[in-house]
Amino acid sequence: MSAFIELLREHQGELQQTYSLSHDMRRAIHALLRCQTEQQGHSTWQCHRCPHQEVTPLSCGHRFCPQCQQHTASNWLWRQQSKLLPTTYFMVTFTLPYELRGLAKSHARQLYPLMFKVSAQILKDFAARQHQGELGFTSVLHTHSRQRNLHPHLHILVAGGRYDTSKKQWHKGNNNYLFNAFALAKVWRARMLNAINQHPSLSLPNHIPAKWVVDCRAVGEGLPTLKYLSRYLYRGVLADKDIIDIQPHQVTFRYRDGQTQQWKQRTLPTLKFLMLILQHVLPKGLQRARDYGFLRGNAKAILHQIQCLLLPLLQLLLGIAPPSQPKHTCPCCQHSMRCIGISRPR
Repeated sequence: MSAFIELLREHQGELQQTYSLSHDMRRAIHALLRCQTEQQGHSTWQCHRCPHQEVTPLSCGHRFCPQCQQHTASNWLWRQQSKLLPTTYFMVTFTLPYELRGLAKSHARQLYPLMFKVSAQILKDFAARQHQGELGFTSVLHTHSRQRNLHPHLHILVAGGRYDTSKKQWHKGNNNYLFNAFALAKVWRARMLNAINQHPSLSLPNHIPAKWVVDCRAVGEGLPTLKYLSRYLYRGVLADKDIIDIQPHQVTFRYRDGQTQQWKQRTLPTLKFLMLILQHVLPKGLQRARDYGFLRGNAKAILHQIQCLLLPLLQLLLGIAPPSQPKHTCPCCQHSMRCIGISRPR
């Protein structure tokens, strides 16, 4: 059982009395506390070879749960890996400034979609100025810093190159340069402020910093970056292995420092620790990873044309093997088992 879920179970009442929990937080807590318990239900498995049967508790399937959704993350990574091209990739990171984090905390449902919309349009507009064709990129929302503080930012993995659909030509880009980060930051600030001002449910705080931060750098092959992006998509924001000490009234977890790459520790009172993690629960229905340009879902034919241009035919035909389905193995004869029924409590 997850250490974080056990802490939630033990301190649930005290947490609800001390803090005002959002509806999405309550939904997440309800799902996590039922995960892999009889309250969630169970599945019955039968061995193909011998009479052995097993009853297995069902998982909750919540994307914030730290003990399930591993297969969902693997499937997402496989789908993105099948779209990779033999070109240099760039990571563009659009960061929301500290002064707007309070707005992100109280109006996540309204603000996060604006971040996706504005950042995607900025990249499309910068690409259009060079008149070389369409970009392809994947945007992933991360809401936390390494210390797990609220730190909303978008990581966008951009394929280095453009595709001209009219001429069916691939234009190879510069392996070391995509766009000017300072120019991106100026446009990011202006357009986000304008979008917030025009939204009926959002209002800006009094102080807005004059400079915002956008990072744009070459990252080489796309697969290592995709693995990094997938790490926090479906399994919460803090792995159980990083919770290193639990005392009656405090919790200590570790994190890797971004500057030194050394492991550091952070200790918090138990309730503050739980709220530190729960503040990253996303609103229901908010899509956290989105594809644009020739990587979007309805552009499969265009992506296939690009792959035919860039990839050797044999590699294209072989493709990439999808992740294997989770298997149940019989402890008696080591043969595979099949699910013969699912039972859920009324």
